[in-house]
Amino acid sequence: MQTNKDKNLIVDLTFEFALNIIKYVELLERSQKYVIARQLLKSGTSIGANVREAQNAESKLDFIHKFKIAAKEADETEYWLLLCKNSGYGICDELLEKCNSIIKVLSKIIASSKLKQSTIQ
Repeated sequence: MQTNKDKNLIVDLTFEFALNIIKYVELLERSQKYVIARQLLKSGTSIGANVREAQNAESKLDFIHKFKIAAKEADETEYWLLLCKNSGYGICDELLEKCNSIIKVLSKIIASSKLKQSTIQ
């Protein structure tokens, strides 16, 4: 987590989400759902990793690109969570809600960054 001085909503949201994904994956692994657990772990933690990487982007275009990757990972994570939910692999409604919120925030960041980029050119 970041200090108060360095607070960043999307960085914090995706970090907390990754922690929650790790806990949920541990439950899936206890039920021997290894394949879906691995996929969910990879995509669910990759969101925050890409957001974090975007904080050190070399350019505005690089920043947008990293956020687009994070958005794709969030969409994939939503897919795996929906599979878990509809397969009866455990309750993940809260994770789905958080994932949906993250997708919305990422979309807004991408849209506003593109707008800023187009006004610069």
